[in-house]
Amino acid sequence: MMHAMRGSMIALSMVLAVAAVGEAGAAQDEAGIDIVERVDAYAPRMRATALALWERPELGYLEQASSALLQQELRDAGFEVGAGVAGMPTAFVARAGRRGKGPVIALLAEMDALPGASQAATPVRQALPGNDAGHACGHNLFGAASVAAAIAIGDWLRASGTDGEIRLYGTPAEEGGSGKVFMVKRGLFDDVDVVLHWHPDSINSAVQGTSLANISGKFHFDGVASHAAMSPQRGRSALDGVEALNFMANLMREHVPQETRIHYTISDGGGAPNVVPARAEAYYYVRHPDPVVVREVMGRLREAAEGAARGTGTRVSFRQIGGVFSLLPNDVLGRVMDDALHQVGGVTYDGDDVAFARALQASLSDPPPLALATEIGAYDRPPLLGGASTDVGDVSWVVPTVGLSAAAWVPGTTAHSWQATAASGHPIGAKGGLVAAKTLALAAARLYRDPAIVERARAEFECRRGSGFRYNSLIEGDVPPLDYRKPAG
Repeated sequence: MMHAMRGSMIALSMVLAVAAVGEAGAAQDEAGIDIVERVDAYAPRMRATALALWERPELGYLEQASSALLQQELRDAGFEVGAGVAGMPTAFVARAGRRGKGPVIALLAEMDALPGASQAATPVRQALPGNDAGHACGHNLFGAASVAAAIAIGDWLRASGTDGEIRLYGTPAEEGGSGKVFMVKRGLFDDVDVVLHWHPDSINSAVQGTSLANISGKFHFDGVASHAAMSPQRGRSALDGVEALNFMANLMREHVPQETRIHYTISDGGGAPNVVPARAEAYYYVRHPDPVVVREVMGRLREAAEGAARGTGTRVSFRQIGGVFSLLPNDVLGRVMDDALHQVGGVTYDGDDVAFARALQASLSDPPPLALATEIGAYDRPPLLGGASTDVGDVSWVVPTVGLSAAAWVPGTTAHSWQATAASGHPIGAKGGLVAAKTLALAAARLYRDPAIVERARAEFECRRGSGFRYNSLIEGDVPPLDYRKPAG
């Protein structure tokens, strides 16, 4: 697949040369002012929605309250909502606008939290009692801001009489559950012209980079229980199987392609030291920019697990949890998003924000200036290879897709940290979400009014994929792992 993409770069350069003409510097005209004002009018509801999701963090495929709230906001705004799509109870698709006329533009809305990320909206480490989960990736903001943009766009389409349809895809379980992949596999994006998305960050940028493909899964070992002191010879430790697998995986790191990432946790290691564990489980991720390499390395890991089981007298089974493609960037759309972001501008802190941010930065190593939250990152710089993985990747290989980052976190904050959870529940997070909502709405309005940009984006998309590309998901089955966040056993 990567070879096909590289083979298309000459043709792609020609497409981009044409696309660059007229793409930059579009002023914010009356339509732009109108749609931004509509986002501002909804902003109090957006903040309340984001905070409600933050206060009740829900893990992947378990986002019942979060999904219901986002759906209700859209229904109240006149959207038609289809719930429980693609075999996922918390997934939904909401629609507004004129069907069959004009472009179909989709926004993505994530909503799941992370386990072990509990944190108050304070600048010091302070877990919330009775709650293990937290929005350390800011998906409460992601979902609420995307809904805000969708509602503003829907209102603008109706008021202006502009042709086109806006959709909001409520996408569960991004954190390892690959919810969007099952939507892609069910063909829910087949008639979409462009997908827009965003993500909380500590910077503002519309630079279009890529990410790592990823396969994840759980290796479950079954052994024989016995008394660890009185009759150890009768036992066969499932934990020994897990540890043997982990040892072999760590040896494997020397003999995989350079950009490969392998990481794991022991999700079930037994209950008591004096009982030989009859069951144990390891949860693995394998990442690389090329999905072909990911498949190959995970195959080797599964063979190692079989060897670990044979060597310890146990049995092993593998259950795949997720599998996502790398992101396919689109420069035509990236420049539209960058222009919209420059029109909106970055995040401005008030005095309380500055005090919170400075106190939080005391926990960071070599933090950058707070002014970074106000700045917009330069677009024309070398393409980024992100170290993370996202199920947006699969979407980007079936429809032209573009994203942006907004400074919803204090500069210097990394994702999946307590600092990210804290900012995601603070007014700083909501301000970043408002920047994102306005940017998404402006970019969408530009595309509705100039369908020629959509056509150029499609041409670039086809060149980057290559003429022989056929989508083949990294996930083997068609049933979402709805229980992957539930405790082992």
